[in-house]
Amino acid sequence: MVPGSVAKNEVFTVKAIIQHQMETGLRTDSAGKTIPRKIINQFVCRYGELEVFRADLHEAVSANPFLEFQLLATENGRLEFSWREDGGATYSLFHDIVVT
Repeated sequence: MVPGSVAKNEVFTVKAIIQHQMETGLRTDSAGKTIPRKIINQFVCRYGELEVFRADLHEAVSANPFLEFQLLATENGRLEFSWREDGGATYSLFHDIVVT
């Protein structure tokens, strides 16, 4: 959740929940084989070209991680939210923000 517009030099809150089908790596399938671990292991937020927030996530992360952080509104731009899961797949979402 990100506001659509904010005042210049205003600190605003970003709330992000990542819905993800996670595997702990501790379960086995019906054949008794271990199901490989598959968790979100990194989250990055960029404001324009600048990286403004990064979190490395580990085994204790929840199934659908919720992250909340604050940013300073400096100029119109795009927020890019990227996350990487075990195995290297990466995903991104974008949100344009208007600074008044």
